[in-house]
Amino acid sequence: MEWVIKIGGSLFPKKAIELANALKDQNCLFVIGGGEFANLIRKYDDEIEFSEDVTHETAIDSMDILAKLLNDKLAFTEISYTIDEAISISDSNKIPIMICSQILKENEPFAHSWDVTSDSIAAYIASLLNAKLLIATNVNGIYTKDPSLSGAELIREIDVNKLLTFDESSIDLMLPTLLIEYGLDCYVVNGECPERVLSIMNDGDCSFEYTFIRNG
Repeated sequence: MEWVIKIGGSLFPKKAIELANALKDQNCLFVIGGGEFANLIRKYDDEIEFSEDVTHETAIDSMDILAKLLNDKLAFTEISYTIDEAISISDSNKIPIMICSQILKENEPFAHSWDVTSDSIAAYIASLLNAKLLIATNVNGIYTKDPSLSGAELIREIDVNKLLTFDESSIDLMLPTLLIEYGLDCYVVNGECPERVLSIMNDGDCSFEYTFIRNG
């Protein structure tokens, strides 16, 4: 597989389905964010404070739920539980949608923390497949500050080492460290505009706004 596409939970359901349909002929694998399910777990954790192990596990369960729901609406995808299974699905000209809980339980690649979300998990899957990584979210990329605030400016390209100094952005806090560890670049793109994702994947006209995270 050439690409791992992380479809942000913020796009689910309609925008996620639209994006997936636009990518039906691409050589890729989908990792789905946990969306409102994961946000609700974080809210409960803020209120009551559960253990890091259980919040980590249930947030990943949220990803699995949305992956299965997305797969139910698509005719060209198939659920995958392992890397070997994902490769086999891709070889049969379908797009694998990764159920991440099993592979993460078997390998435990991360500390259990809210610093790790589906962004980091998608990077881990991309490293196992030696694939390129694109994160499709509901904003145009990474900004100098919260994009809802006045004066926020899009960062078109950034060295991954500089991202280590960011306290908050549209990606999770662990991702820059993992991109360095895995030797990966990463694109952060507005998934509400599927044509942008396709342009990047196919070396098309990329005159629109997005962020490229450069590794080295």
